Amino acid sequence: MLVKKYGNRRLYDTVSSRYITLEELTQKIIDGADAKVVDAKTGQDLTPETLTQIIMEGRGGESLFPVGLLHQLIRLGDDALAEFFGRYVHAALEMYLQARKATASFGAFNPFLSANNPFSNAPWATVNNPPPTPTPAPRVLSDVEQLRQELAELKRSLTKKKKKR
Repeated sequence: MLVKKYGNRRLYDTVSSRYITLEELTQKIIDGADAKVVDAKTGQDLTPETLTQIIMEGRGGESLFPVGLLHQLIRLGDDALAEFFGRYVHAALEMYLQARKATASFGAFNPFLSANNPFSNAPWATVNNPPPTPTPAPRVLSDVEQLRQELAELKRSLTKKKKKR
């Protein structure tokens, strides 16, 4: 979908031929749309800035990074910041995805996750292993949505590690 952004920060959805809010654009992306945002006057691609704004303002992004880290990133300058995100975040996401894939493959062999487990209804069974929630039918995720989910999961895993220390 093509969205034109005007100088007054208004967003115009060219597909539905109407002005939309940032929240509506966010919902369309969550629902699977791939959006391209351009400056209405110059045609400059504003997609990265707009997606970053969505993450930072509307998706709890302000809590993704501690204030100290944000100060350090700003002090690094553009080249170092790009290198940091290009290398570290990419590598961290890759490691996380590999670990998630490896642990998921062992789930089928875990007798305690089985539906035939006689202890699954025991009072202590849900303390460390809450019952699985039913999963909806799979849908195709956009790259941005997939990265957003992976970052949220990475944040949760880092929080768990931090609490263990």
